[in-house]
Amino acid sequence: MGGDHMTEKQVFGACPHDCPDTCSMITTVKDGRATEVRGNPDHPFTKGGLCVKVNNYQDRVYSTDRVLYPLRRTGAKGAGEFERISWDQALDDIKRRWTAIIDQDGPNAILPYSYLGTEGILNGLNAGDAFFNKMGASVSERTFCDSGAISAFFMTCGPTAAIDPESFVHSKYIILWAINTISTNLHHWPFIAEAQKKGAKVVVIDPMATRTAKQADWHIALRPGTDAALALGMINIIIDEDLVDHDYVTNYTVGYDELKERAADFPPEKVAEITGVSADDIRTLAREFATTQPSVIRMGVAIERHAGGGNAVRAMSCLPALVGSWRQCGGGIMHMPIWAFPIKWDDLSRPDWIPEGTPVINQWRLGSALTGELETKIQSLFVYNSNPVVVAPEQEKLIKGLEREDLFTVVSEHFITDTARYADIVLPATTQLEQFDLMFSWGHLYLTLNQPAIAPLGEAVPNTEMFRRLAHSMGFNDPYFKRSDEEMAQDALDWSNPVLEEIDLTSL
Repeated sequence: MGGDHMTEKQVFGACPHDCPDTCSMITTVKDGRATEVRGNPDHPFTKGGLCVKVNNYQDRVYSTDRVLYPLRRTGAKGAGEFERISWDQALDDIKRRWTAIIDQDGPNAILPYSYLGTEGILNGLNAGDAFFNKMGASVSERTFCDSGAISAFFMTCGPTAAIDPESFVHSKYIILWAINTISTNLHHWPFIAEAQKKGAKVVVIDPMATRTAKQADWHIALRPGTDAALALGMINIIIDEDLVDHDYVTNYTVGYDELKERAADFPPEKVAEITGVSADDIRTLAREFATTQPSVIRMGVAIERHAGGGNAVRAMSCLPALVGSWRQCGGGIMHMPIWAFPIKWDDLSRPDWIPEGTPVINQWRLGSALTGELETKIQSLFVYNSNPVVVAPEQEKLIKGLEREDLFTVVSEHFITDTARYADIVLPATTQLEQFDLMFSWGHLYLTLNQPAIAPLGEAVPNTEMFRRLAHSMGFNDPYFKRSDEEMAQDALDWSNPVLEEIDLTSL
């Protein structure tokens, strides 16, 4: 007499959320159903910890509110009233509306809008770029998070990962500048705490008395938006007191004389008036940072949330070079180490397909774009990996634009969000447990393979498959749009990079 046999397996993946930690996770699957999501204790950086957003991720996957089938609007825009339709019907509707818009107003009248609803290399930030570039749609410039700081860091330090966050255990002087590590980059804190236990001084520069500030040896509460002045004040003191590593500056930097001239305008007394930090404290900070080696700065994304934030990043990025912190393990500055990953970003987004003269629309101005305030007339909006009604500025203006009956809006989502309520077509998206992806990190140096733990629920598809279907529907016959997810992953990685030596997709 045969008995029932339950199958159980463990599937490795990584958290999809826009967070520096990109936690490795393990999903338990019993008879095809995910029953538990937990952290991977063997991951060298995240070491088994998951935050509350992901600890019960299976509840999100199996929520009764999930969008599992294509939907078509039946009521007024914003009412959230839809009927179920097939994928073929949805694709036909989209093709018909887009073709009419392109014939009348050109492809620039179509605007994609996405961000980091998932951080995957295949399904995340660059997903869909190649499709819309091939179409000739307006380019959506993703300026929300860190574009200014990234540009500033590149202009100062170059496209480098800078330092390994794990090397902070070797640091003797750690400045956590505009980052609340314990709350927003939790898995980095143990490396900092270990250094602190070994005698390193931890300084937090933040207007707020955060959880991290309370664990620091010294909390410097400057006025919001005055970070650049503080950095220039430190530079002024380091140069004035000849704490400069002249050998390093001579051999590895350019622009020292210009920096010296600029910093001369920021003596400590003047900086004290600007920042609210005493001149004595500014002197102490500069001297300790210069003379306690290896010293390191970890800057957060809060820096560029103020006018002049990019220039603040540039000033801060000069400090380690000025004192030669880069010479030693545990010294330097860390921003986002994403440039360490051997990823061919241009292969994912295909900027070479953007027609000359294509309008570029700053995502901050989505409301203006949809209400006719910009030169480019937008007749269709395609939203994925984002919920602009909640996250974008000028909410009232944005909603007014979404209410336009002549605006054809398509949203790919897990749920009927505040944005999806205004959609003409809603497409069902997979969750992280249902899709294949490669996960990079902007907080550590580990590339993680996310294997699908379960089959997609209903008719949900990942972004990769959605754009394959859209490309086929629109008649894009380029082989680029016919690749499988695994082929896309193979093409996205720079296998000539030495960090991938003796590694393949199966060993990630």
